[in-house]
Amino acid sequence: MALAVALAQAALDRGDCAPNPAVGAVLVNPQGQVIGQGQTQAPGGAHAEIRALQDAAEHGHDTQGATAYVTLEPCSHQGRTGPCCDALIAAGVHRVVASLQDPNPLVSGQGFAKLRAAGVEVQIGDHAAEAEEIQRGFLTRMRTGRPWVRCKVGASLDGRTALNNGVSQWITSPEARADGQLWRARAQAILTGVGTILGDDPLLNVRTNGPRTQPALVVLDRAWRTPADAKIFTLNAQSAAPRSLWFFAPEVTNKPESPQEETARDSRAHRASLLQAKGAEWVKADPSDLGAVLDELGRRGINELHVEAGATLTGALLSGGLVDEVLLYLAPTFLGPGRPLAELPELTQLSKPPSAWQFIETKAVGPDLRIRLRRR
Repeated sequence: MALAVALAQAALDRGDCAPNPAVGAVLVNPQGQVIGQGQTQAPGGAHAEIRALQDAAEHGHDTQGATAYVTLEPCSHQGRTGPCCDALIAAGVHRVVASLQDPNPLVSGQGFAKLRAAGVEVQIGDHAAEAEEIQRGFLTRMRTGRPWVRCKVGASLDGRTALNNGVSQWITSPEARADGQLWRARAQAILTGVGTILGDDPLLNVRTNGPRTQPALVVLDRAWRTPADAKIFTLNAQSAAPRSLWFFAPEVTNKPESPQEETARDSRAHRASLLQAKGAEWVKADPSDLGAVLDELGRRGINELHVEAGATLTGALLSGGLVDEVLLYLAPTFLGPGRPLAELPELTQLSKPPSAWQFIETKAVGPDLRIRLRRR
């Protein structure tokens, strides 16, 4: 029961505490009463265990002999905050029940070892699957160096995301679009390609009551074709807390071999300077190397990456085996000829498909159907 409460705490603000994991903690006294609970705060704020100890203190509860139920191993190192295991030991906690060991090499069993060395009983593994689900982005980044990649698509029953003339508003319902906002809010970054910017001119922001900060927007734009008046820049002009705008484009180092090449290079440099003046950060990397893009986003602390892109980029991510989860909204309509949800290489046989997916959830959202798939 206490770990179930801790899991609920962990799920409250999982989009806002990154790059830290979304952790929940509950303190129970020797009489079996809950005396404190909390979840990890925004970076620089208290971790879940500290918030639970603070909650207990604020209500005048004694933590001596208490059991701490946490969804992840208490940290053991000094970062922006002090080690949580030291705080639990100092508070007189008698037992720690944790769902998962932290794969972060700065922790990775050291928190448990510290607790045991101080005479604290440690139990690991309860509600592990639920904790893994809530902290999937952080755990993936710690294990692979890359974020958990979720690709969102809205399509008709025959797999069309737009008509041949490019018209795509609106295939799915207002309910589906509102649901998609909640998934954006979970992510620390939204990835798209310049084709989507040019074709749809979207805002690509979170329009719910949260989060406290907007996810970073990642644009793959090899030739700096994004217009300086694109809507993605309007949010920063109106906000006191601008979001990060990361543009992946290669650095031009080769000497032009003709006047035409020199003119094209100068034109790209000019457009780049215009966008940088609008707040774009130039990430000097080849946007066609999608694996390298994900590596860089991992280094930047992105736990969950939400992809909303056109068929070309979506297809490249899928065929490259770089998508962990697909979030597909199907509208109950057939569009006929139109643009596909992903451009994929042609198969010549069905006995060995390039990747195997499994349905993990199907749910009606308004008149539409939301389907979630993951790799087996």
